[in-house]
Amino acid sequence: MIKVKTLAVVLTGLLAFSALDAQENLSAKQIVERSFKATKLAGSEAISTLTIIDKKGRERVRKIAVVTKLYDNETTEKRLIRFLSPPDVKGTGLLSFDYEKKDDDMWLFMPALRKTRRIISSEKAKNFMGSEFSYADMTPPVLDDFTYEILGEQEVEDTLCWEIELIPVDDDIADENGFSRRIAYIAKKDFVIRKAVYYDLDGELQKELEIKEIKEVDTINHKYRPVHMIMVNKQNGRKSILKVDEIQFSPNVKDEYFTTRYLERY
Repeated sequence: MIKVKTLAVVLTGLLAFSALDAQENLSAKQIVERSFKATKLAGSEAISTLTIIDKKGRERVRKIAVVTKLYDNETTEKRLIRFLSPPDVKGTGLLSFDYEKKDDDMWLFMPALRKTRRIISSEKAKNFMGSEFSYADMTPPVLDDFTYEILGEQEVEDTLCWEIELIPVDDDIADENGFSRRIAYIAKKDFVIRKAVYYDLDGELQKELEIKEIKEVDTINHKYRPVHMIMVNKQNGRKSILKVDEIQFSPNVKDEYFTTRYLERY
């Protein structure tokens, strides 16, 4: 019995060592890809609070509902974002289809105009609804649009992370995303991003994303979501705080939510 227990301990140790060794041999691009997949849920429903703070400290608070669902063998993530309050933005919605291999599709519905408008690539670098989050920040980028390099390791919020540099492959991609360089800090323990630093098209520090809290939403498949994010604009002194008040794993989200017809219902 003692020998059996000893063998089990040795095998467990070898397996853990092999997993750690495999992790250390990942390329920068593979780490970023794993990071994207770590937050992809089969389906989810959430209520969040978006607080927009200007350089004088004045706040605007908005409530948001978000639903997501994976399609096409998990290569497409569809997302509907709907503003619930205050009255001046209530009913505003953003529908996005995030594809792995091609540019995303996005549609914005504004109740005041009573029509849906497609967001084109050149608009994705613009701020989303007055916040410091851009339309491009709403979905993961196409992997092949960037080059990747591991710069080192760093602790962020007591979590050891890879420090990875992402650079757009050409000027068009840089213009579309609104940055010339981004440094992502991806946790080694769960592949979830903990921090990101953005540099503008002139190479100057632009904004910084801090992830204050992570939640494991799908405990069986170990899928996570950031539930407290702060985006700080280093150039204009503004910041936006996004806190998820409620979130649940919901793989059976209705397909009708992810249509422009439903987007226009409010």
